[in-house]
Amino acid sequence: MVDHALRALESIPLARVAGRLVRMNGILLESVGCQLATGQLCRVESAHKTLIDAQAVGFNRDVTYLMPFKQPDGLVAGARVFPEEKAQSVMIGDGWLGRVINGMGEPIDGKGRLPGDDPLPAHPPSINPLTRSPVAEPLDVGVRAINGMLTIGKGQRVGLMAGSGVGKSVLLGMITRQTSAEVVVVGLIGERGREVKEFIDHSLGAAGLAKSIVVAAPADESPLMRLKATELCHTIAAWFRDRGKHVLLLVDSLTRYAMAQREIALSLGEPPATKGYPPSAFGMIPRLVECAGNSQSSGSMTAIYTVLAEGDDQQDPIVDCARAVLDGHIVLTRRLAESGHYPAIDIAQSISRCMSQVTDRAHQQAARQLKQNYASYMDIKPLIPLGGYVPGADPTVDRAVKLFPSIERFLCQDVDDAATLDHTRSRLHTLFPAAKKATE
Repeated sequence: MVDHALRALESIPLARVAGRLVRMNGILLESVGCQLATGQLCRVESAHKTLIDAQAVGFNRDVTYLMPFKQPDGLVAGARVFPEEKAQSVMIGDGWLGRVINGMGEPIDGKGRLPGDDPLPAHPPSINPLTRSPVAEPLDVGVRAINGMLTIGKGQRVGLMAGSGVGKSVLLGMITRQTSAEVVVVGLIGERGREVKEFIDHSLGAAGLAKSIVVAAPADESPLMRLKATELCHTIAAWFRDRGKHVLLLVDSLTRYAMAQREIALSLGEPPATKGYPPSAFGMIPRLVECAGNSQSSGSMTAIYTVLAEGDDQQDPIVDCARAVLDGHIVLTRRLAESGHYPAIDIAQSISRCMSQVTDRAHQQAARQLKQNYASYMDIKPLIPLGGYVPGADPTVDRAVKLFPSIERFLCQDVDDAATLDHTRSRLHTLFPAAKKATE
């Protein structure tokens, strides 16, 4: 008994290693006196004797650069920095459904602690490309324009490209409520704090929240918290996927994730490249989106990322980078939104690279004919008020003008109107019956 007590005493540390805070430069803290590996967590003591969580993000000789997770109030020169030897793991389970959490995995909805028995990995898992299951089944998202013209497959990664105020969040809410996915993980990254509550109450609703997990990191959070929240979304979605669930991941927005990395990288002295973004921002986006998609499990993980096109510029560097690494892009335009066309999806600029793998030939032919007639009408539309369109001169244009009202009704949809994949296909074949007959 005594020997056991003595051995227990030997394991108690006689001193606690601590560094010292020597400088605070904007959002960056500098400490000396203890070794911290990049990515390691630590705690900084404030003048109020509270501990502020931070993470090592870089070093220069014997100076370690720290980034706090929250607003660092009350810091003084010489404050102690305590390294965390082992990060406390977050426990996850099915009880997370219907909850709202922050980037650290802490509940912020006032419903008590999060239940769970399985430790959540600290980082999103990487997938060997040779073990990925192919995208072979369609995912019903409940939006007619997407189901019919830009069909998404289970395991596909898609970008939702749009400027500000064009209806991205409303469209995400429609998809969340009406999708056939079993679990929905929503990441609200860098958005206005007011919109978080409004998205949960109005866009999601009680039915949408019941099968969802919302990870919120509003614009007033630190850039590190916004990075962590985005990565946490992927980790949670991958956990459910690997347990055989069909998961839909919605991240609003990927641009805010890149902006958070830009803040950190520029603080560390990384040189800016395109439009002020450092090279590391363009390297992190592919690493992040490659965590999504299918693995060798029986589940699937489909991801939709909103990408903010600043100034409605579709050649914005983040938009261009996302378009290159994703499996398709859906473009929302201000021109359609201002004309009352909702959702404001421009089918001429949008594409789903996996549509041919998850739809039959009749569906593809009907979608192609709709696109051709839509494009023909948009070409002639400016000339109609000027008297430049003469009926009978071109049968192709005549057909496009005749069909356009039906095409527009097909592409428009009320917020509360659910359009299943089967109903969308049936309506598409009704518009273009020749497409179905040609494939029979």
